[in-house]
Amino acid sequence: MTERSAAVINEPGAAVADLVTPASTASLAAGLLRTARPRQWVKNGLVLAAPFAAARLLSIPELAQIGVVFVLFTACSAAVYLINDARDAEADRAHPVKCLRPVASGQVPAAAAYTAGTLLALLAAAVAAMACNMATAGLLAGYVVIQLAYCVWLKHILVVDLFIVTTGFLMRAMAGGVALGIELSRWFLITSGFCALFMVAAKRYSELVLMAGQDGEVGASRALLGSYTTGYLRFVWQLAAGVAVLAYCLWAVETGARGAGWLPWRQLSMIPFILSVLRYAVFADSGAAGAPEDLVLRDRALKVIGAAWGALYVLAVVNR
Repeated sequence: MTERSAAVINEPGAAVADLVTPASTASLAAGLLRTARPRQWVKNGLVLAAPFAAARLLSIPELAQIGVVFVLFTACSAAVYLINDARDAEADRAHPVKCLRPVASGQVPAAAAYTAGTLLALLAAAVAAMACNMATAGLLAGYVVIQLAYCVWLKHILVVDLFIVTTGFLMRAMAGGVALGIELSRWFLITSGFCALFMVAAKRYSELVLMAGQDGEVGASRALLGSYTTGYLRFVWQLAAGVAVLAYCLWAVETGARGAGWLPWRQLSMIPFILSVLRYAVFADSGAAGAPEDLVLRDRALKVIGAAWGALYVLAVVNR
């Protein structure tokens, strides 16, 4: 037996200190960060949706508060990912791709993921209550509870799974308005909700098309996906796109009639909005909308159309 082995056996404290090295701590931190899915954080930018839709010109303190809400929603979504990966670690180890996830690969112990996820969720709600208001804290807590229920149970219920994922996007869109005390109009809720359903159903449709092309391999980790048909999911995303466009047009016509300016900027914003939906539908129909965040960021036409819509909307606000 070497002197080092004897020291480890005779001094338990030394053993712990030997195991917890800066390298292992850095590896754990990196694994926790990967599990939190940084690429998905862009979705939390939806917290700006309500103030923007309400044409609210934000002051510096309000912008800071929106920034806090963004961080808090990011913490909540990270908490859900951490707890979900810890719970699904055994199943992920049998998957050809998910086995590389930090928890499944052993880089992050399941207990550490559970602990980090729980602390993030509790801390986010507490900070929201102090920095924003109780309504924001309740919204964040509700988001975490609903998403965890989805991970454990609701993702196995046909149609309900679509509704729950859509609700997550809608809650993000509502968060900024709730934090700043902005009244959320019915048109905002309808348009945001059906736009979210459009993207969620298009994502599922694309996954199902991909699964069919690979003899079901992709669907092995999402058994419920095989219970849908491409015809049904196509119907859902087409219905959602139609309702979203109709709601936005009704809102633009109704509110634009009260506006001022030498051009009907708000009504004109209907053109790029409809074009963006039609452009996204091209990818949805071809089964290429499986990763909405990547699609929006990489398609130049969508970015140009989005910029045009933003410019028209800003002109509508300035000239109201």
